[in-house]
Amino acid sequence: MSMYTPSVAKLIEEFQKLPGIGSKTAQRLAFFVLNMPAGKAENFAATIMSARKDTKYCSICCNFTDSDPCTFCKSDKRDKTKICVVEWPKDMIAIERTKEFTGMYHVLHGAISPMTNIGPDSIRIKELILRLNDNEVTEVIMATNPNIEGEATAMYISRLLKPAGINVTRIAHGIPVGGDLEFADEVTLAKALQGRRTI
Repeated sequence: MSMYTPSVAKLIEEFQKLPGIGSKTAQRLAFFVLNMPAGKAENFAATIMSARKDTKYCSICCNFTDSDPCTFCKSDKRDKTKICVVEWPKDMIAIERTKEFTGMYHVLHGAISPMTNIGPDSIRIKELILRLNDNEVTEVIMATNPNIEGEATAMYISRLLKPAGINVTRIAHGIPVGGDLEFADEVTLAKALQGRRTI
């Protein structure tokens, strides 16, 4: 038998469905919401619904946007010959914060993962291929995560693009700035050695 009323139990259950939220955090969030003044709770709910209703995919890069095309794709200051491919919008924002990349983006909304039945057709690869038909793009930078799924996705897209003669590159992985070699694992060290460059 649940210790909570059905409505509270349901609220906790919904919070638990969010990524990275365990049962204790879900309980804290639920009680935080329940203790909000009614007006703030209504505003919170309305903000969620408004974001859900007004946010759509950019028809070019598949990023979340409230106007189509998005501000990145509309900009005439971006280098249209380079596309940086990322898994999620938050990855794009992380790269943008570096102020090192001035090209275009493409958001896949996931990575190939046979274990969870996510195949190439489940993510935005077709949209990327369509973008390359105008022959303006000379380089596609794969900035997927350095895990099994990210590597598989990068390799799959690389194989698809090779016949088109487009230069496909992969962001370097390795030792973080300020890190000590003695604490790095073998895979990280191997990636760092593979990604070495002339200084």
